[in-house]
Amino acid sequence: MKVSVLLLLVCVAVLAVGARKGDGRKGSEGARGARGYVKQATDVVKSVFTTVQESEAAQQARKWLSDNADVVKQQLARLKEQLSELWKLTPGA
Repeated sequence: MKVSVLLLLVCVAVLAVGARKGDGRKGSEGARGARGYVKQATDVVKSVFTTVQESEAAQQARKWLSDNADVVKQQLARLKEQLSELWKLTPGA
């Protein structure tokens, strides 16, 4: 998702530069146009992020992560114990 947002912003910047060069306007008017493009792009990105955050898939993913965090912690603790025991069994330790 972050890569696509970055790509969108780059495309908007390229369009803004092209529009500035193509229409013969002076710097301040071109800068206003570029700011307008950037504002529109920012509004679209904010809207997309809000939609993604509120989506059912994102909510299910957050729930799954919170439900399984304890299981992952338990498995990591067990792995740590097993490695500790293995370390004790190795000769020269």
